[in-house]
Amino acid sequence: MKIPADLRYTADHEWVREEGGVATVGINDYAQGELGDVVFLELPKTGTQVAAGAECGTIEAVKTVAQLFAPLSGKVIETNSRLEQEASLVNQDPYGEGWMIKIKLSEPSELGELLSAADYEARIS
Repeated sequence: MKIPADLRYTADHEWVREEGGVATVGINDYAQGELGDVVFLELPKTGTQVAAGAECGTIEAVKTVAQLFAPLSGKVIETNSRLEQEASLVNQDPYGEGWMIKIKLSEPSELGELLSAADYEARIS
């Protein structure tokens, strides 16, 4: 299981990469492994305002259906349209091509509330 040190994490197993006030968000390697083969995603539409901790989508896998939660507050400025046809990218490359949404942050201070890689790893061990 990979837990890249340069990312931040939520207790709900999302990862965040922040660059210039924009957060790229996906589910981490642990989550995709627990879910099994991802077959469908329902992601928020571009322009949607999301609040940290609020439900913002659905991940359907062979084993179960899980909720996607916004790790930070802001406006969704992009969704990964490739996932509409290739949901399996979430399993194959969760930290790269399997990213889900990009959020323009409205509350950058919320980044400080996310877990470091070490804190996240300790939480799931």
